[in-house]
Amino acid sequence: MKITILYDNSIFKEGLLPDWGFAAFIEFQNKKILFDTGGNGRILLSNMKKMNISPREVDEIFLSHHHFDHIGGLSAFLNKNNNVTVYAPSSLRGIKNAAKLKYIDTSTELHENIYSTGELAGIEQSLLLKTDKGIVIIAGCSHPGLESIIKTATAYGRPYAVIGGFHGFDNYPVLQDLKLVCPTHCTMHIKEIKEMYRDKYVKGGAGRIIKI
Repeated sequence: MKITILYDNSIFKEGLLPDWGFAAFIEFQNKKILFDTGGNGRILLSNMKKMNISPREVDEIFLSHHHFDHIGGLSAFLNKNNNVTVYAPSSLRGIKNAAKLKYIDTSTELHENIYSTGELAGIEQSLLLKTDKGIVIIAGCSHPGLESIIKTATAYGRPYAVIGGFHGFDNYPVLQDLKLVCPTHCTMHIKEIKEMYRDKYVKGGAGRIIKI
């Protein structure tokens, strides 16, 4: 599995553009999934180009929730490649031009070893990827609470990693059994998480590549 952070508040690779929002490109089991689209299509497409990722490579788009910093780049992306399946939480309406649009309500298998948590707390879904090492969780902002997301993930296996926005999460012992933690975007307590879990902390930022 290869996860490339394309959009984040900070940059990991020089030359990319930072901006408030999140997006990641996931390569797993012959699927190429764009998780969220950041807040600005120009920045998303620019960072993709600099990371040598063509919009035409993307098979599917997984949208975590309706906040603009996660879906603002969608229209610009679809202008480059609309031959994709978009998985959106049921509360997110108004998506146009995608070849296929599937709304997600409850926890669902999208493909073998690829799942959605379902729309938790009526606002947000997270992506779950089942690997030999355990479940890799990709979260947008963790509005339903990271505790709830991790608990939902356990239905599919032992959580191994969590990558994405943690929002105001500060229940740090919840992370102790994970092997990899990469807090990005809206996470308020990155410094505390890094200090407490130096052995498993991975710095985010646009351009960071994580291989699992």
